[in-house]
Amino acid sequence: MSLPAIAVLGAGAMGSKIAHRLHTSGTGSILTNLDGRSPATRQRAAQAGMVDASYTDIVSRATLILSIVPTKEASGVAELVASAYRSAGLTRKATFVDCNAMGPTTMRGIAKVFDGTNIVVIDGSIIGVPPSDTFNPGIYLSAEEKDEQDLDETVELLKKYGLNPFALKGQDASIGAASALKMSHSGIVKGLIGLFYTMILAADRNSPATTTALLHALEHSQPALVDRAIDLVPASISKAYRHIYEMKEVGEFVGGAQSSEKNQSSILGPEVQQTFLGIEALYRGLARANEEGSKECDVLRDFAEAAKKLRKEGG
Repeated sequence: MSLPAIAVLGAGAMGSKIAHRLHTSGTGSILTNLDGRSPATRQRAAQAGMVDASYTDIVSRATLILSIVPTKEASGVAELVASAYRSAGLTRKATFVDCNAMGPTTMRGIAKVFDGTNIVVIDGSIIGVPPSDTFNPGIYLSAEEKDEQDLDETVELLKKYGLNPFALKGQDASIGAASALKMSHSGIVKGLIGLFYTMILAADRNSPATTTALLHALEHSQPALVDRAIDLVPASISKAYRHIYEMKEVGEFVGGAQSSEKNQSSILGPEVQQTFLGIEALYRGLARANEEGSKECDVLRDFAEAAKKLRKEGG
């Protein structure tokens, strides 16, 4: 029985771990493209069982292509895949799963890149941290009704090789549904982290005593939030640059720019969108502060350390 030919485009923290899980579950080598990538990325890819290949080679060999790249690179990667397929004069069937964090309208635009080809497009969203010995993120998938069989086959294949896929089915569960799920989830989780950062820094700007009191007030009234702060506040500082464009997409999703006219809300709109544009600006500033070694990053880390100490002392 021949092994499936799978490509994972993107050898970052998530892409490499997804590839590694597939590889160690028996798929054989995972194709990827490492043009312009750093030695560290190349080493990480090799350790994950990924093999460098041109886009032409990938579209000629792979039957399943997963795109797991930073949000702002997603459209460009899709265009490279579609261009290589057309330039090679191919008609073979393949499935392209875009697993990146973007709104439904952006995802539908990516699907259109493959119009006129024999590549089936599936909308995907990865929920959770990269795969490990103790965790396997959910991979939520949706597709057009005409591609439901391909969706089911993709779910079965990914499940067979160690991943945790779920198919979105039901009313309007087409291209854009999985992306909408990602925006909703990211808005809550990364929005919450952004609120943590905002109010910790605002408290510290008033006085260190206010920051200390904020921690004690949260422990007294919302201990579950303190638990989340211990994990999320320090871990996300170095990832802030990755959340900037994603929060822009979340803002457009909330504001209605990523929705059809029939699905407009009387509550959500441009004013509510400003919430996430503010969080986008926060992450941009935090990414810059982290690069510069700003003391504001130390304030955030110190808050998490104090929370951890408080928890060990039993509150």
